[in-house]
This record gives sequence, structure tokens and C-alpha cells, in this order.
Amino acid sequence: MTPQAKELEMMKSEIEKEVRGIFKANMKIFDWDIPENDSRKAAELIVHTMQEALDGIKAEIAAGKYDNY
Repeated sequence: MTPQAKELEMMKSEIEKEVRGIFKANMKIFDWDIPENDSRKAAELIVHTMQEALDGIKAEIAAGKYDNY
């Protein structure tokens, strides 16, 4: 097992917790800002935006941006 895999094994639940925290924080903002919010639609839009951000990070990784971080 690589050192990175070992570290990820220890941090995986924390990373997942943080991602869910970002999602839930944005869901609350939608609920506060939109009087008759469609929560399912808001959730879909937030996840889509989060996925776009992850895709951007993946592209940066592939381009070598984090090779010497």
C-alpha cells in the first residue's frame, strides 16, 4: 500500500464529512434565500455545481498543476 493510500484510508471519513458539510451548508442557503424552495431541485443543482468543480480539479491534476504542490 502506498503512503498516499494509507493516508487516504485514515482521512476518507473526514473528507466525506467535509464534502457533505459543504453540500448541507448550501442547501440551507437555498432554503433561506428562496421562499418556496424545491429542495430536490436545489440538491441536484448544488451537486451538479460541485461535480463541475471536481471535474475542474481533475483537469488541473491531469495538466500537472499539483505535481509539485
